Amino acid sequence: MATYSARLALLTGLTCAGLLGTALYMEYVTGLVPCALCLAQRATFALIGIACLLYMLPFYTSRLIFSLAAFISSTLGVWLASRQLWLQSLPENEVPACGPDIYFMIEQFPLTESLQTMLMGSGSCAEVQWTFLTLSIPGWTLLFYLLTACISIVLMIFRGPRPFRLFKH
Repeated sequence: MATYSARLALLTGLTCAGLLGTALYMEYVTGLVPCALCLAQRATFALIGIACLLYMLPFYTSRLIFSLAAFISSTLGVWLASRQLWLQSLPENEVPACGPDIYFMIEQFPLTESLQTMLMGSGSCAEVQWTFLTLSIPGWTLLFYLLTACISIVLMIFRGPRPFRLFKH
């Protein structure tokens, strides 16, 4: 399995790039407007993809660091997708009020307030804009985050042969 860990990391990084490409296609071609949580989930997919691509560096210790970074990013993504699914499951009268657009908030408000809104979501995050096989976008992203978390654990365990050391402590 250790011989295939770099290939698995490459496949995971390319999958993350494909998911980001799909998100951009859905935004700019089909016209879906991303909410704040959607943008945060895109950022976590980018972090996972970058960590998996950096995992391919031929250094034994760096592989542990980058697989751990991919795992932490995946768990953050699980939280974000779960939060959005929770917002989508709320009855209409309990959905938080829609605030201004996240792009407007980034331009007009302090960064900490914009990040808090991005991570906690607003009423616009509760809207289901697209489904496939009865799952909404955050449902699919949750599945991918769980998959990347499992893959990053595999990458942590099977990261290749240990380097040769002439003198052992």
